[in-house]
Amino acid sequence: MDVLTRPAEEFGNDETLEHLWASKAMEHSDIYFNVLCSVDTRWLRLTPHDDLIYTHFKQDFPDLDVSYIQENILKNNTNKAKWRMFCEKFKNIIEDYSFGTLLRADTKGDYSEANTILVPRVQFYAIEIARNRAGLNNQVKKKFKCASLANLEAQKSQEVSV
Repeated sequence: MDVLTRPAEEFGNDETLEHLWASKAMEHSDIYFNVLCSVDTRWLRLTPHDDLIYTHFKQDFPDLDVSYIQENILKNNTNKAKWRMFCEKFKNIIEDYSFGTLLRADTKGDYSEANTILVPRVQFYAIEIARNRAGLNNQVKKKFKCASLANLEAQKSQEVSV
């Protein structure tokens, strides 16, 4: 019997696979947050298709306040269906378009349990591209010291004390 024809209930979640996904998602969020701390985000490009993603995002979600994303509004039945249609537009354009990605709910905060929402990758791109173009993510570098910057400062202070 072909495995693919068997009912999904017969298969459990592979805990190892879940840990690997979580690890990859956390690594992505750490790298992205460090990038936000390092550059003027208004000029940051996340994909070669930023303009296309942004155009469709503004057409499909013209009134979405990207500075603070409320998960219950983002994932209510109406918006969930709209986002699904949005994401499918990029199925053959964005690699891993549906891969689970961590999104900060509030642009003023960092990645924390209270400020993180799991979204498909292309939804992350759409919201973050809009945030970057509006300069909303530039607040991060004023408020937080990212790991890479903190490491540089720690190295400098060690050199001075030697």
